[in-house]
Amino acid sequence: MAELPSGLLEACVVLGASSDKLREVYQQLHQQGKLTELPLLEAEVLQVHIPPFVSKETNSSQTIGPAFSRVQRRRSFIKKRRDRTADASHNGETANRSEASSATEDISVPKDLDLIALPQLCFPGGLQLANEQREDCYHFLVFTDLFGNRTHGVVAQYYRSVQSCQEGAIQNGHRLSSKCRLYTPFAVCVISKFPYYNALRDCLSCLLVQLRPARQPDFEETMKEFSAKLSLVPLPPPGQLHVSFSLRPLQVVLPSKEDQDSPVIDLDLHLPFLCFTHLALLQVLSCLLQEQRLVFFSADWARLTLVAESLLLYLKPLSWQQPYVPVLARGMLDFLMAPTAFLMGCHISHFEEVAAETEDLILVNVDDGFIQSSWSETINLPAIPLAAAECFVSRVECLQLHYDLEMCHLGAGTDANVLRCQRRDWQRRLNTQIQNICLELVVNIFRGVQDFLNHEHRVFNSEEFLRTREPTDQSFYKKVLETHIFHSFLRDRLNRKQDSFSRMEQNTRNHAQKNRAMTESPRRPPMSELTRNGYSSYASPDNRLSKRLGASMPNLELPTMDGVTSIISSRSASFRKITPDIGLKSLQKAVKVFRLPEFPPPLAYHYVQNYYNDMIASLGRAITATPPEESALLARYHYLRGLVNTVSNKRLDALEDFQSLYKTDSDIFPSQMVKSLVDSLLEAERTQADRRPELKRLICRVKRDQERERQQHGNEHEEGAVKHFQLPKKYMQLDEFVKCVQESGIVKDQGTIHRLFDALTVGHQRQVGPELFRVFYTIWKETEAEAQEVCLPTSVLEHIEPSECVFKLSSSVKTSRGVGKIAMTQRRLFLLTDGRPGYMEVAQYRDLEEVKVSSAPFLLLRIPSLKLRVRGRKEAFEANLKTETELWNLMVKEMWAGRNMADQHKDPQYMQQALTNALLMDAVVGSLQSNKAIYAASKLAHFDRIKMEVPMMVPKTTAETLKHKINPSLELTAPQAVDVLLYTPGQLWVSVGGGKVMVYDASSWSLTHTCHVGNARLNCMLGVDKDQVWMGSEDSVIYIISMVAMVCNRQLTEHRAEVTGLAVDTEKYSQKVAYSCSAEGTVMVWDVSTLQVKKNFRLSCDRLQTVYSCNGMLWCCSRESIMELWRNGSLKHRLNLPEQQKGSATTFSAILLLPEREELWSVCVDSGEVCIWHIKDTAKPFQRVALQDCTGCYCMIKVKNQVWVGGVGRISTKGKVYILDTERHQVLKELHGHNDKVTTLCSAEDRYILSGAAKHDGKIAIWKVE
Repeated sequence: MAELPSGLLEACVVLGASSDKLREVYQQLHQQGKLTELPLLEAEVLQVHIPPFVSKETNSSQTIGPAFSRVQRRRSFIKKRRDRTADASHNGETANRSEASSATEDISVPKDLDLIALPQLCFPGGLQLANEQREDCYHFLVFTDLFGNRTHGVVAQYYRSVQSCQEGAIQNGHRLSSKCRLYTPFAVCVISKFPYYNALRDCLSCLLVQLRPARQPDFEETMKEFSAKLSLVPLPPPGQLHVSFSLRPLQVVLPSKEDQDSPVIDLDLHLPFLCFTHLALLQVLSCLLQEQRLVFFSADWARLTLVAESLLLYLKPLSWQQPYVPVLARGMLDFLMAPTAFLMGCHISHFEEVAAETEDLILVNVDDGFIQSSWSETINLPAIPLAAAECFVSRVECLQLHYDLEMCHLGAGTDANVLRCQRRDWQRRLNTQIQNICLELVVNIFRGVQDFLNHEHRVFNSEEFLRTREPTDQSFYKKVLETHIFHSFLRDRLNRKQDSFSRMEQNTRNHAQKNRAMTESPRRPPMSELTRNGYSSYASPDNRLSKRLGASMPNLELPTMDGVTSIISSRSASFRKITPDIGLKSLQKAVKVFRLPEFPPPLAYHYVQNYYNDMIASLGRAITATPPEESALLARYHYLRGLVNTVSNKRLDALEDFQSLYKTDSDIFPSQMVKSLVDSLLEAERTQADRRPELKRLICRVKRDQERERQQHGNEHEEGAVKHFQLPKKYMQLDEFVKCVQESGIVKDQGTIHRLFDALTVGHQRQVGPELFRVFYTIWKETEAEAQEVCLPTSVLEHIEPSECVFKLSSSVKTSRGVGKIAMTQRRLFLLTDGRPGYMEVAQYRDLEEVKVSSAPFLLLRIPSLKLRVRGRKEAFEANLKTETELWNLMVKEMWAGRNMADQHKDPQYMQQALTNALLMDAVVGSLQSNKAIYAASKLAHFDRIKMEVPMMVPKTTAETLKHKINPSLELTAPQAVDVLLYTPGQLWVSVGGGKVMVYDASSWSLTHTCHVGNARLNCMLGVDKDQVWMGSEDSVIYIISMVAMVCNRQLTEHRAEVTGLAVDTEKYSQKVAYSCSAEGTVMVWDVSTLQVKKNFRLSCDRLQTVYSCNGMLWCCSRESIMELWRNGSLKHRLNLPEQQKGSATTFSAILLLPEREELWSVCVDSGEVCIWHIKDTAKPFQRVALQDCTGCYCMIKVKNQVWVGGVGRISTKGKVYILDTERHQVLKELHGHNDKVTTLCSAEDRYILSGAAKHDGKIAIWKVE
């Protein structure tokens, strides 16, 4: 049986006093005339209504009940007489489930519905009779099962006269007098898997309108019809489409989730701001983050749940993991004795009792807005970090929390539904602002966590993270880092989850932080951040932000906030019109509302089927009316129609809708539902599906996914594991040492770690002991901490770059320019003079000419000294570094060599690597403390050794043309091949292994986004229009990424083999079409606007590699031939490999069309020549251009009047780029920029050419086009 989608209604339960008890009380009242005190009665479950309510019995076992529910074949449970004494439960979360079946009729209660605790929770203050009619009241419940899954309830309490409940009751043969009025409360509880608090309250409000005039015999039927109607309501998919339905007199709206990972928000998120001051609110959030034992108190039961739910939403994406019971009935107060952390809610009347009898509780009075502990009137817990708190307060003070102020310019509305719609829109905008502000608070608190993660070994270096926090905030972080809520958050970071936190953290990083994140240098902030306050929007006037925080907080400058500060004291925040979430807002999509048809009589099968048919037709009209460019909205319509077709038993139609959804927005594809649907297909339906290519592909994909899930099942534990770095406890061989160093966060590069292992094992066995590593690790961290403590005066800061850091500071020594400390940054050496600190530059590394150890006379001794000769200076600089001389000699030489290599290769990573090597030398010398320490440290002099052994000079032509290098493999332990490069205006797209795509800002070449498309290698990328990048993968899928949203939510799955080529062209009537080809020879033509295949054809060839469109013809290149095709796919010409190359392993690797010259250029994998063909005479190439020292070519690109060819050298097997003149067919330049073959080229606006290399190099070179 197919798994049915979960709908709005899980169950509808009616509760109240039993008729026997009411009759007894009423008789007592009739006899006495008046009762001195009305008794509290015990509530019982009277009715339970659970979908589906109608079903069609068939001979097939594959029956699907026509309702949106996972619970199959349930009927109503109606309590006819009191069958047992209600057993009050003492577990509000998970009580033993009662079946209540012995003396009832038509009972079938689902196992996960707790009927024992429900009466207490629906009447938390007790079931109290009344002498007069009372107002209806509502409250909200949250149920949590053993696995942490939550279910939500909305309860409406209303009073009916006991007389109407006892219609027909006879006492001693006479009808009871109607003069003695007595009213009893009933509760209707609607239970849903989703927190639709406002919507379900609206539904119950409409129900009570019907129940008030209803006679008792009609009551049960009315309840059943109401429940049945709600069971027909499908839930909206995540995104911009809401669902509405009419219950008369109200139009009820179900808002959708913002995205797949976001919660449903259907409540007023600003309620806590109306209850608490900003300081108190931050205190409550701090207590939640530290997982305290919190109890909320209020005189209003509804307020307890709404405020608690809002506060938990403020902390998203962090998720509360502890027991959560926002409403505790009077008989459940013993829950508060639980030893674990929890969040619970009580009536305010229990405040003094709870405070007196329990310890270690945080008591939150929601009504009066104060917070205290059960042992004192203050809270002695660490507060939220100051900078994050101040930013939060400055944002919140600009919120407009008063609807009346916002709408006072409008006239009086006459349509209730229009007024409700206006209020909903205002609330939705306010909720979005609050979500953005609270998300920013969470980001500011936990910013930088990812810098201390090792994803390969799933390690979080908590000690290092703590050390970078502000000293006054460390107690807060120490508590939070031990909580379940943080552990769950950390697990998501290690799994590289791209949620709202990840997106905002990335978007709000300042430029310096983004650049610093791209380097391999240790996490040390630049001196400008250590000494100046660059965060004015967070800091108080007395500069309370210290240097450490500068390393982790963003520079979220709010230009409008400066004007706010002066207003705060004199003017109410309500009137401020400054946008509170400026700088945080993403592009807001317009919300559409799909209105369901009017409900049918919900208890008749054929009426329900007609209702679903009407809904399907309505969705079909909506799909037809939606333009193709609104693909996200189309996807949501397909999702809804797929749901409705599923519950209507139209399985094939449902699968077609889900196939369309998968192509349009795979993010919301309901995988489990579709798998269940496929498994439920009958034999005849499976045969029909196999005849439809689209459905056959979908079913094959579902099977592939199931197989992949089975294979990955064993990795689930690993994905949930989070380890904290621990020092080793035993001797380590090389492999263990590599893993330990990577986990510690010191360095990731395996080559560097191997050299470090050689250094630490000089003179003894090839293993590192735990004590040696502990000393080494301690010295490394202490040196890093000492460098961070360096505080330079303004007079010194004026002479260095804002991004510079002091990484090493010598002791005070005598130099040829005075006494002072030598400071080493990543750019220079300078002398920090003693006494009044002053700056005296020693040398920039690139200006050094000689570095050597010398000796200086001192009395009768010769003291070792470091001697530096600097270009342009006559006198050498000499420093009497004494015992530090040899170490400084090694470090400065390594920095000098690294600077030279970085300058010559235009690759800043060489400098970063040299800096890491120098700092490792320092730690090695400090930890070994022996006469072999300097020799051991010399093992790490990597670049200095290269300088001595290999000529470092880069050919002049290369040096003049090369402008910069990018290393996409920076955060990896080893380089990865650059598979594909693509330039779109302002952005560089880089594909590396396993479907990983990195996007760089083309103005600064800094990394801005990283995303994954599938798990297979990408073969090609193409910018199709202003917002679409298509990517062809080895897994046969074309992935489409939105350049605006930077998400991949559309996929084209028509190819049956790996996609190898993409092209785009414009047909007649200016209609844009795209071409794709796959390895087995299929070419497909796509309508770009609709993403539909216009035509496809199959070519006979050996591995089709590329497709091009030129002058109305198609050109396709395979391994052994080049084919010219008419647009309909018929072959016009076929070009084979030149005669000289036939019979060898040579195959075509790339072709290039020059239509203005009527030429076709081709290169081969194992050939060092370029063949040039006439397009009109393709019998043989009319010219061949030999490339010097080249054994193979892999890519070509034309820019201006040049053709650039990427290949590999014959002698050194290093990557080369050849520049050819298109007119003279001559080689203009030969460029040496990579250590492995050049596999991909792209052009950036004809100003630059970018080349990417294979895995032994893994870098991108940026070349200037002349």
